[in-house]
Amino acid sequence: MMIHCQGFCEVFVLTTGQGSLIVALGSIVLFVPQIIGMISEKPERMFGSSGEDPDNVSSDGRPTYDERLNQILAAATGAIARAGYERASMRSIAKATGVSLAGLYHYFENKEKMLFLIQFRSFSSLLNNLREKLHGVEDPKEQLRVMVRAHLGYFAAHMDALKVCSHELDSLTGDAYEQTRRIRRDYFDLTRSIVDRIVASEGVHESLNIHVSTMALFGTLNWLYRWYDPKRGPAVSAVANQITDQFLNGLLHSRDTAATGVSEHGKKQANAK
Repeated sequence: MMIHCQGFCEVFVLTTGQGSLIVALGSIVLFVPQIIGMISEKPERMFGSSGEDPDNVSSDGRPTYDERLNQILAAATGAIARAGYERASMRSIAKATGVSLAGLYHYFENKEKMLFLIQFRSFSSLLNNLREKLHGVEDPKEQLRVMVRAHLGYFAAHMDALKVCSHELDSLTGDAYEQTRRIRRDYFDLTRSIVDRIVASEGVHESLNIHVSTMALFGTLNWLYRWYDPKRGPAVSAVANQITDQFLNGLLHSRDTAATGVSEHGKKQANAK
């Protein structure tokens, strides 16, 4: 008997002498329950749902579906970070993850779905974590410190994801691009609102372009993978505090300059005369 599996394979079902059914997929032999799982996989799993699922519980000590998905995504993120999205083939990613090519297609319909999950999961984690950590924090300057520390803490532990997220948004298309762009925008807007409150509470001059300031902050944070080694460099908290202090000093300096009408550079020029 021949059946078709999600449009990418032909599956042959055979009966053994003991009456057990097996499925031959090329040179790979799978038991029927595994193929049934491939066919009936829940759509939300493809998009990283974190909800409880009784089907996701392993009673024999083997990794659950979500655990295996996380392992594969981590290895795939590293492969894409090293080679770039365009150069990283599904075959090379399968080799890096330690699964067969057919096994990789069990988890991802195509390479773009993989890239989507890497980026969407990263920004979902960042956004939800920041919202949680900001709860009860009233001072906008302390809110900024929380944001920078959370951002650096996450990407110090997921440096490959930082590189992929920094470079590969435009590799997504259609709905995958729009969903990722929206959640990235939500994260940016939450950070921008913190900078807005700092500017309002500290009397920073209205001529300051807050969008430019916020983008400059993200430029600093997202270049981290180029120079920071969390195993050899200073602690994440120390780096986060320095970046926060430098950013705040820049904002407050612009306020003081606007109040006096003279910058430090202007003072030096005047003294030189």
